[in-house]
Amino acid sequence: MADLPEASILLVGHVDHGKTSLLEKLSGIWTDTHSEEMKRGITIKLGYANVNFYKDKKGYMTKSSKDAKFLRSVSFVDAPGHETLMATMLSGAAIVDGALLLIAANEKCPQPQTREHLMALEIVGIKNIVIVQNKIDLVDEKQALDNYAKIKEFVKGTIAENAPVIPVSAQHGTNISELIESIEENIKTPVRNFEKDPVFFVARSFDVNKPGVGVDKIIGGVLGGAVKEGRFKIGDKIEINPGFNKGEKYIRIHTVIHGLMSGKDKISEATPGGSVAILTGLDPSVVKSDSLSGNLITLEGRSPEVFYRFKLRPELLKRVVGSKEDLEVDPIRKGEILMLNINSSTSVGDVAAVSKREIEVSLRIPVAARFTDRVTISRRIGTRWRLIGIADVVK
Repeated sequence: MADLPEASILLVGHVDHGKTSLLEKLSGIWTDTHSEEMKRGITIKLGYANVNFYKDKKGYMTKSSKDAKFLRSVSFVDAPGHETLMATMLSGAAIVDGALLLIAANEKCPQPQTREHLMALEIVGIKNIVIVQNKIDLVDEKQALDNYAKIKEFVKGTIAENAPVIPVSAQHGTNISELIESIEENIKTPVRNFEKDPVFFVARSFDVNKPGVGVDKIIGGVLGGAVKEGRFKIGDKIEINPGFNKGEKYIRIHTVIHGLMSGKDKISEATPGGSVAILTGLDPSVVKSDSLSGNLITLEGRSPEVFYRFKLRPELLKRVVGSKEDLEVDPIRKGEILMLNINSSTSVGDVAAVSKREIEVSLRIPVAARFTDRVTISRRIGTRWRLIGIADVVK
């Protein structure tokens, strides 16, 4: 039986600061496998990799040895750094227990998306953070120390003020043992309640069948993501919300769990702590090309409300996040368009009404949500979506 991941860790940071390279060094897996990602050299979709941690007299490692003690398995989520892909990064933040914030030693700190990603971690409540000062092989000692000072200055007064800063070279594998040690000390496995009604956030959905496969050998659609709470087992009858788009309405999907995977390993049940794939009996055409990403899965009969329109009580930031200019956040206006992230879903909403404390938003894509879930709000500024606040769904 494979060791199931106990915790899920998000890799964030500015584009080309080495997130995918670091994950490859830790896991041996290159997570940029989408064709457009390979072409452009950046992460577009969320990537996943499970990694086992061990320790012996020489230190911490990701491969077992004769005298090594197994510590735990963790699941890493590689999120995009590019500014136009902020929604994908926020989707990743919804399913993790901690984060590695990568900052390149050979570039000015902070870069726009470094600032934006740190604010996103703060606004969604991810407190367990390790800062990775990457690419130390490209600078001399003085430059590295100067960059370190800039990092400490940047995180002062933020959720990451007391986070450790670990200098590494992902390219050469320098200080990987020290990084693992810091992860073990600062991103602990949370206490889980497996008896709650299970909830699964869908971050990916795909057809795994090769072109030309015979009808008798077709495999049902696969849903990738993470269990937020509770546990799912093979044979469970599940509901997927808001489901399948049919005209102006979405239809709830009912199916059965045919199998569960963690990485390349088959598992009998899925619990919080790592990325999981749910194998279903769904027609592959329903799930292909991430068409069900952002959906929420529960057991049959326990689905949350699906909102086509809802009221929000927003808390706006003082400054726009990620903009090169120092812009104040203006009040939300009736008629403006907002991008909203809730759990692993992203929708665009038209502001239909504004009162002193609340706004009412009509959603172009419905979302399944509970009243305990929080919504992040982004506004179109110039040609980019910029994070401006967070909100609660009002009953």
